[in-house]
Amino acid sequence: MVALVSLGMLKIDTFAGALPSVSVQGGKAPEVEAKMATVEFGTANKSVEVPTVGTTTKTISVPTLKVNKPADANSNTVTTQ
Repeated sequence: MVALVSLGMLKIDTFAGALPSVSVQGGKAPEVEAKMATVEFGTANKSVEVPTVGTTTKTISVPTLKVNKPADANSNTVTTQ
């Protein structure tokens, strides 16, 4: 609340009151009126500069790997010495 008052977002107006009398008559409580600032949220369309990322196509040399399987894959044998 102190921050709201110090930022000017809350203004409290107080009015003089009267203390209760000693008798059972009671009294008048002070009147307090609080005026709060309003906060509005929304969106607005604005033009801003945004960087763009682009790609280009170039032909470059890349490594390749080719595996030639035998004609009859079932005839493969492994020998140990």
